[in-house]
Amino acid sequence: MTVRKEQNAAAAPSEGERRYDVVVVGGGAAGLGGALTLSRARRSVLVVDGGEPRNAPASGIHNYLGREGTPPGQLLAAGREEVAGYGGEIVKGDVVSAERLEGGGFRVVLADGTAVAAARLLVTTGLVDELPPVPGLAERWGKEVLHCPYCHGWEVGDQAIGVLATGPIATHQALLWRQWSEDVTLFLHTAPDLGDEEYEKLAARGIAVVDGEVTGVEVTDDRLTGVVLAGGRVIPRQALVVAPRFTARAGLLAGLGLGTVEQEMNGHVMGEHVPADPTGRTEVPGVWVAGNVTTLTEQVIGSAAAGLRAAGAINADLVDEETRLAVAARRAPVAG
Repeated sequence: MTVRKEQNAAAAPSEGERRYDVVVVGGGAAGLGGALTLSRARRSVLVVDGGEPRNAPASGIHNYLGREGTPPGQLLAAGREEVAGYGGEIVKGDVVSAERLEGGGFRVVLADGTAVAAARLLVTTGLVDELPPVPGLAERWGKEVLHCPYCHGWEVGDQAIGVLATGPIATHQALLWRQWSEDVTLFLHTAPDLGDEEYEKLAARGIAVVDGEVTGVEVTDDRLTGVVLAGGRVIPRQALVVAPRFTARAGLLAGLGLGTVEQEMNGHVMGEHVPADPTGRTEVPGVWVAGNVTTLTEQVIGSAAAGLRAAGAINADLVDEETRLAVAARRAPVAG
């Protein structure tokens, strides 16, 4: 469940601390999308990014209109240049803590000890892919060990594809990947046995089912060539589909009293995410989230759009606050 506790506010920012309208934590598509929108709205913006994007192992991004096949690093480099072109600042580093300040806003502390103040926070820290504990999967992750057919299905089309069953979503995965290849094999591995209806669906689509636990993968000339079963039998495969557990990188938010909740699909617990409204607003006033930290299945183009939506909501929130203060000042009696 969500962890929500009242947090004691820290002292006001010191004279030496830089102050920004918005600090964006995370410089992926969501963070840069939000930073670009806010910078164009003439807001002072700081993006803090650790430089370890989740999609770094991939050769290209997909389903991003106008950017199909662009290497992830190239997209981010272009995004950083665009943000900087509108006055946004970007620093490489890790945020280790965030705390609420007396009178509103937040203090954000980086690993090198640098502290800055922010009126609002946009957290786009993404998620961690926790792979099934099978030797060899991590080394092939993003290459031939895959999870998203819309991200990688075209690239392995018509190849021999294996699906590693680890939970109730396995049949759905196998049927989905059948769209890209007629040669799909479902490895039951550690998943519960299938029901008669599931076996019928798989058989109707020509999907083979293999019993037994998978203990590794075979790699030849730096390519996955097979799936190894307990006992040593190798089933030739060119790609292997897995269902990672997606865990939001939300440790930073715990200090503000915000936790994570489980996200489920088809009876399968996908992982944990930070709940938010459609704009990314969390239950902690002044804090927004965007991208995979809140939507575990979001692709790159969706994360960029989510950053834009959150930025629009943040700017509107700041406008409302500035207007309230201006009205109060206008109504204040003039000293005689």
